[in-house]
Amino acid sequence: MLETARLIVPPAPPVHDRDLPPLRLLFQSVRNPCAIWTDEAFDIAFSRNTLFGVESALVNDPQGVRHMLATNAANYVRPGMMPRMFAPVGGRGVFLAEGPEWRRQRRLLSPSFTPHHVNILIPHLAAAAQDLVRDLKGRRRADLATAFQVAALNAVLRALFSLPDADERDRLARRVRGYVTGPGRPQVFDILAASETSFGFALGGRRAFQRRWFAAVDAIVAARRDARHRGDRDLLDLLLAARDADTGAPLAATEVRDQCATMIFAGYETTARLLFWAAYLLTLDHHEQARLRAEVVAFPPERVSSLDDLNRWPRLRLVLLEALRLYPPVPILVREPLADDVIMGEPVRRGIRVYVVPFVLHRHRKHWQHPTAFMPDRFAGQPSPFTAGGAYLPFGAGPRICIGAALALCEAQIILATLLHRHTLAIASRRPVLPVARVSLQPDHAPMFELERAI
Repeated sequence: MLETARLIVPPAPPVHDRDLPPLRLLFQSVRNPCAIWTDEAFDIAFSRNTLFGVESALVNDPQGVRHMLATNAANYVRPGMMPRMFAPVGGRGVFLAEGPEWRRQRRLLSPSFTPHHVNILIPHLAAAAQDLVRDLKGRRRADLATAFQVAALNAVLRALFSLPDADERDRLARRVRGYVTGPGRPQVFDILAASETSFGFALGGRRAFQRRWFAAVDAIVAARRDARHRGDRDLLDLLLAARDADTGAPLAATEVRDQCATMIFAGYETTARLLFWAAYLLTLDHHEQARLRAEVVAFPPERVSSLDDLNRWPRLRLVLLEALRLYPPVPILVREPLADDVIMGEPVRRGIRVYVVPFVLHRHRKHWQHPTAFMPDRFAGQPSPFTAGGAYLPFGAGPRICIGAALALCEAQIILATLLHRHTLAIASRRPVLPVARVSLQPDHAPMFELERAI
């Protein structure tokens, strides 16, 4: 049994007694989909809803999730609302590709994310972590939400392009943050859209962003192609060296661009949010923070040279796994069946929107003990919780599970350990920090963290 003497329950959006009226549900789904759920949603296995003619189903059962995302994954594709929001930042990279094209891309990219290649990237991640603590040096208070965004973008640009140039990183960071807080925010038209191009008049800002963003990524890739690269190998080296096993053909220039754009956005935004939520949870649990600090002091971050070294920080891994449970980076997964199907004995017809909501599933009363509490030890003894059960989906599931999951966890461990090695964290404000679902799960405001020099 898990320890329950000092349960720490972080703040969460309100849970409703009954379904919201349709109009309120529509607008709340745009403002914050984490705040639309009834109490029943955290108990039931399957439910249906129709909102302004758009039929949907919610799958809350691990067996149903496995059927949809693994066993019969080929029958389920992303609906038009997903590329409407994500194509401007990732093009047709591996995240949005479907069918044979997705299988080809996945096959080409997979070798770049093996443990051997993640080990090659560790110096880039460590350099980004050192940049973070250098930037925080001498400061007693800091906006860590922004600092983690800077650090995560630094890490991904170093790992992808060996790009330590701070000015270039800042320009790209401003672009991505501008998209997330601007045209990339979910719209009512995304929920109601029958296809990717429906309500085209509402897509102007996203198309304009895509042109500028792709031009910036193209310029970086072109500069790296034209220049002699010295120093540690990076992901772009691996992408440029990738060859199709059947034809021997390399990735086309547009494919390299799209994969780079996908990696920048996905690797930067989701890891930054994981770091923020883990740090926030540690300010609520000072006992856990002290245990973590003792762990990283005993094995300092500068000694990390391989993934095996991260085994010296077992509690840090448990804390990150629990942060991913309470605050999954991608809080909502949506699919549409290409053909009629049956999930858990429930018929789902072609074209219906089927939702798997990790934010709900990870707090479901049938699958978790004390589901709303911060309890890292619930993952003790689980070497690979991502592939067990079907109730834990921080990186998706099935054949489309996030290709960069190992890299993201490695990055988060190195950055957070480097910070905790030098500082203890606290938040003076009593204002609760609530999760808001956008393109990732972000805080409703950025609290100021208090930093006390530890060594």
